[in-house]
Amino acid sequence: MPASTEPSTDPAASHRAIENLIARYAELVDDGDFAGLGALLADATFTGGGEPVRGAGAIERMFRDTLVVHADGTPRTHHVTTNIAVEVDERAGTAAARSYVTVLQALPGFPLQPVAAGRYHDRFERRDGRWQFAERRVRITLVGDVSHHLRRTDGPR
Repeated sequence: MPASTEPSTDPAASHRAIENLIARYAELVDDGDFAGLGALLADATFTGGGEPVRGAGAIERMFRDTLVVHADGTPRTHHVTTNIAVEVDERAGTAAARSYVTVLQALPGFPLQPVAAGRYHDRFERRDGRWQFAERRVRITLVGDVSHHLRRTDGPR
């Protein structure tokens, strides 16, 4: 196979691509772009507080059914992802990541505050030369006032 068609085996590039996927997830949730979340996680299994969900349509529907969207079309949140640790197996084209998440929310009459915190455990696969989510597991360990964030308590945070 010519070198130009081989997937990158540059660990730094792989780490950056995976970190960008993790950041993109936060942006899409905070923008209320549930169709975008479905597309981002289309080939992944998502496990939050309920049963695992797979497929773009099912993931989009789960977020729409779970998160409260306010007048501006967003959940009025900021997902802050920190302590990101990525482990890449370049030969296998797989990776795993662990990170912390803190969800901040503010609304008129609801001051800026953390409403949830926990961990993400992710798996990634390189397909056609690009990294993609294969699995996202969300484990929320600290819960504040999610009354303006969740329609029910068994969904993602």
